[in-house]
Amino acid sequence: MEWRPPRDCDDYWDEWKHCKSIKNRFHYYYTHGGKPDCQQWKADYTACKEWQKKHSLTAKEALLQSETERLKEKQSHNPVWTMRKKPPANWHMPLERDNPKPETGIF
Repeated sequence: MEWRPPRDCDDYWDEWKHCKSIKNRFHYYYTHGGKPDCQQWKADYTACKEWQKKHSLTAKEALLQSETERLKEKQSHNPVWTMRKKPPANWHMPLERDNPKPETGIF
């Protein structure tokens, strides 16, 4: 079976276009305080197209390296919530829906 890129070449192009969009740049600036680096998506698209045309070994290695780095970065972020080992002790008890919450006096 012949090797295929991890993604379709059009996916790399779409990611690059999204990265360069005004909406994404504004969001990235608001979130991270800078502009996004979109060059890796363009390089991956170029390598993917080169693989499709010439079956270049360097293009294959570049794509594999890029996807490996992308996965490492994705896995390096800790989850927001800590995972439970077992359910709470009272998981089977009904919720207290009939008891009204006390008035806070705000309104």
